[in-house]
Formats: sequence, structure tokens, C-alpha cells
Amino acid sequence: MATCAIKTAVMLIESDPESATSRAYYAAFHALTAVFALRGQSFNKYSALRGALHKHLIKTGDWPAELGRDYDFLMDLREISDYGGGAHVRKKDSLRAVEAAQRSIAACKEKLSSFN
Repeated sequence: MATCAIKTAVMLIESDPESATSRAYYAAFHALTAVFALRGQSFNKYSALRGALHKHLIKTGDWPAELGRDYDFLMDLREISDYGGGAHVRKKDSLRAVEAAQRSIAACKEKLSSFN
């Protein structure tokens, strides 16, 4: 799911930055969900996954703080893209979101490979 979502995000940056941002967030979300699933953890809220990322991967030093900031940025920007009302996501922020999601997915793939 993450790979498909990030490919869609890349295709949408020029024509629909808000949808691209949302797809980028969900790409990172699905990748991170897979990491925690292999640890036997699942979450019912987006905020719970965010908290687990910081508690179990960032604060432990397992992942660099930059990846936590990337995920926070993605989550915050997705809220604007999906529920922003009068606020809109600019193309440059959408591009930044896609890049952040790509870094998150790469880190998740690396983490998932360690489970094999």
C-alpha cells in the first residue's frame, strides 16, 4: 500500500498538491503501521501511531529525530490538505511532504528487512 500511495503522490504533485500530500502521508502511515505490526502492535488512532513512533523508535535512538519530524510534518500537513477549510497546501510543501514520505518509507523498509 505504501509503494502505491507514494507513486500516486508523485503523480499528483503538479495537478493536485493537496491530494498528493494526503497520499504521501498515507504512504508513510502504511509503512510505519507495517513496522509496528511486526512488533505485535496496532493502533486505532493516527495520534497513537505518532506517539509510538516517537516513544519506541525516536526516543530510543533506533531512528534519527529527523524521521520523527518528517512524520509530524506529514501528519500536520495532511490535516490541512484534508480538513483545511480556507487553508491550502502549496506545491512546494506537497513536494516536501513526498520527500519526507519517501525517507520514512526507506527507513521502514530497512527496519522491516531486519525482521527477516
